[in-house]
Amino acid sequence: MNDEGAPKLSHFDESGKIRMVEISGKKDTLREATAKGSIRLSRGLLDMIKAGALEKGDPLEIARIAGIMAAKKTHELIPLCHQLLLTKVNLSLEVSEDGVEIESHVACLGKTGVEMEALTAVSVAALTVYDMCKAVDKTMVIGDIFLQKKTGGKSGPFQNPASSRT
Repeated sequence: MNDEGAPKLSHFDESGKIRMVEISGKKDTLREATAKGSIRLSRGLLDMIKAGALEKGDPLEIARIAGIMAAKKTHELIPLCHQLLLTKVNLSLEVSEDGVEIESHVACLGKTGVEMEALTAVSVAALTVYDMCKAVDKTMVIGDIFLQKKTGGKSGPFQNPASSRT
């Protein structure tokens, strides 16, 4: 806690300098996280995706691979994330009425959580859909990326109240 009673940010030392959190004293536990997000698309673009009519191929399958790769490389993208040995990365991309709903589920047996890996997977999958489809329509909107739930570790389970909106 800081002087105002708020939780202390763990990436800062006592003098306020940035640091990578020390985790060697933590116990290995099964840690899992689920993240969600979406990308809104025009009706015409959705129809093209459903029909498999994009020249570059299936954007949803390419995005699934990109999201899996991104989860594995999160420590290279987010400066203070630890490198983790992930045991599972699943991504689902489902066409909805107005776009694509993306969900990732990431797991590891380790000393720190996989929330950032799950969020990174969703983010990169959405960006990949955008990249695959931008020649047809640049009005796509990426949004609503959030941690739905996580389990494991000292802080225990977390369920995001925002997940009831989806």
